[in-house]
This record gives sequence, C-alpha cells and structure tokens, in this order.
Amino acid sequence: MKVRDLMSKDVQVARPGDTLQEIARRMHDGGFGFMPVADGDSLIGAITDRDIVVRAIAGGAAVTSPVVEFITRDPHTARADDDLKTVLDAMSSRQVRRLPVLDKNDRLVGVVSLGDLSTRVKEKYAGEALEDISRN
Repeated sequence: MKVRDLMSKDVQVARPGDTLQEIARRMHDGGFGFMPVADGDSLIGAITDRDIVVRAIAGGAAVTSPVVEFITRDPHTARADDDLKTVLDAMSSRQVRRLPVLDKNDRLVGVVSLGDLSTRVKEKYAGEALEDISRN
C-alpha cells in the first residue's frame, strides 16, 4: 500500500501572509494542530500549534504577525507513491508525527499522520514508531 491510499487529501493549507490568529483559529475550528504552508502549489514550510505558542507568542509576537515568520522551512516530506513502512520508518527516525505529501512534480497533495499509518501497518511497527517519536 502507498501513502496516497490513506493520506488526508482535504488538507487545510496556510498561506505566507496569513496571520498567526487566522491560522490558530482554523486549527481550533478544525481540531488539528498542523498545517502545511504553501505559496501556490509549492510547499514552503509547515506550522504547528506548538510553533505558534513557543516560537511566536512566547517570543512576544503579535497575533497579527504573518505566519511565514514562524514556519519550519523545508519540512520533511513524504511522496504520494512511497511505501507505508518506509514513511513510518522516516517519521520514527525524524521524530515527527505528520508529513506533508508531495506528488512527483513537488506539488502538495496531502498530509499523512502517524495515526493514518498506524491503522494500516502492523501494530508492532506503529508502536515502535510512536515510541521513537515520543522520546523527545
């Protein structure tokens, strides 16, 4: 099975000029804590609820500040045609729970999470990955 078979395709995407407050509100309303940041179809970074709190608000940023100032640039990604076990191993070694998914043309096409993968790979692998990710 490939990442494209279970990734979330209906993904909320932040734009560079969106404000911290706008993104935080969208995260709150949608019940998620991670958003890819794209300029057009090109992924330029990612932002998490933790980034907003720890990088931005704790540092004194105004809620009207553009999200692009606080993103993680060049985030780790997965490819839509990657094998699930390969992506789970990558998430484990990089200690991340979510990855933006790109197609063969480097366009953002979705997001895959540890939860998505854990429902489709052997329980043993998902448990090991979660343990590795949770060490930090």
